[in-house]
Amino acid sequence: MDSGDLLNYVFAKLAEAEKLSQDNTRMGNVPFEHRKTYFQIKKHIDEFLNGYVENRFLIMPGLRGVGKTTILFQIYEYLRNEKGVDSDRILYLSVDELSTYLGAGILEAIDVFVGEVHETSPVYLEKELFIFLDESHYDKEWSQVGKIVYDQSKKIFLIFTGSSALSLEMNVDAARRIKKEPVFPMNFREYNLLKNNIRSNDDFSSSLMDLIFKGDEGSVEDASRKENEMKKTLLKLNKPVKKEWEDFLLCRDFPFALNIQRSEVYERVFDIVNRVVEKDVFSIKSFNTESRSVISRVITFLALQDPGGTSDAKLATKLGKSPRLIREILNILELTHLVFSVKPYGTAGKVVRKAWKYYFLSPTVNAAIRFKLGKYNRRDRKLLGVLTESLVASYFFRMKETVHRPLGIFYDPAKNGVDFLLQTADDGLIPVEVGVGEKDRTQINRAITRYKSEYGIVISNTTSKIKKEGNVIYIPVVTFSFI
Repeated sequence: MDSGDLLNYVFAKLAEAEKLSQDNTRMGNVPFEHRKTYFQIKKHIDEFLNGYVENRFLIMPGLRGVGKTTILFQIYEYLRNEKGVDSDRILYLSVDELSTYLGAGILEAIDVFVGEVHETSPVYLEKELFIFLDESHYDKEWSQVGKIVYDQSKKIFLIFTGSSALSLEMNVDAARRIKKEPVFPMNFREYNLLKNNIRSNDDFSSSLMDLIFKGDEGSVEDASRKENEMKKTLLKLNKPVKKEWEDFLLCRDFPFALNIQRSEVYERVFDIVNRVVEKDVFSIKSFNTESRSVISRVITFLALQDPGGTSDAKLATKLGKSPRLIREILNILELTHLVFSVKPYGTAGKVVRKAWKYYFLSPTVNAAIRFKLGKYNRRDRKLLGVLTESLVASYFFRMKETVHRPLGIFYDPAKNGVDFLLQTADDGLIPVEVGVGEKDRTQINRAITRYKSEYGIVISNTTSKIKKEGNVIYIPVVTFSFI
């Protein structure tokens, strides 16, 4: 492409950024509250401006719609308004747009930004530059470009966002330089902060994780104290906490869903699912045209099935396709983080032979697909149970991805086994049972004995507070949702 066109494009993006930041960071004149990922990135920015230059190549992988672009523009506003960084030193680009409309790559745009706008080269930069690259996965060379720029200059701070597959597209050299800050759907704490302006103790999440993975009296006491503090903050709600939580579970863990009608939420989430299939899936692997409908049918099957394992062979038979194609589709869907799998606990051979369980990263995605297909009834307690199990699974998954606790997530393949087995750092197992409605101790006690566990956990909507009875810890599902 003509270099003059790219230069004009870069200047246009620099000029538009101020207005885009306002459009993406507030509702009317009210700024959005900041999520945890914002503060993690802000910390890296502050360190960079203070001379610590190690963590200046960041990636923010995450499912579409979880708020990555909003966080980028909140960082933009922080740099402009609180750090006094000139607007011409902060470049925001959508790589999707850059690639589709200009046929250009990230490296070409950065070369123009540094060489033409700032009239120098990365090596000779005197002032810090900030380059934010949204939807980076549309340039297959993004990680190599990041490595090159990182090595050329200690004055450039890079943030790449994109699908969750970004984490797997890094080349080996780039991976050593990259700091990963993944973005997930909101938890109940973030939901109440953004929707109801209710702030709760930031340390509550850590206390809940300690409770789960230590299980001693000290962690029970600490988590219980902070749970009481949390309950006091929720007194500000103008409706029962249980109703607010069910609304959150059914349709409001995406930031855009906070203040729109439920039917509109489901339409937008369904559109996100379609875009994941049409753009993210096919950016990872080239399937033929016929496979597009097969991918959609696989997603539909996963959304409508009752809790339980799904084998490639079973799904292949149901859809009339080869097990190999179904396996490829499921693997790619996992790379996008639209879904993730939980394998049966056992030897490698058992894992291969037994079915795997698949969960959506967001319960709202499951509900949206059911709504679109006419299979949705919010008063159905069975649906509430399915979505609750999905929420618990997704929170364990994000914990594993971010703080590496647990080391592994499995389900209990034994007859009437518990929902989850969490693998600890010392290769122990913590059995977890999840439920809507009364839960007796039979299953959890059986699992504690079978796996020689020190304790087990029951997460339920009938438990009113954190408590430990014998070797079983009870956690209300609303409380768990603050992790």
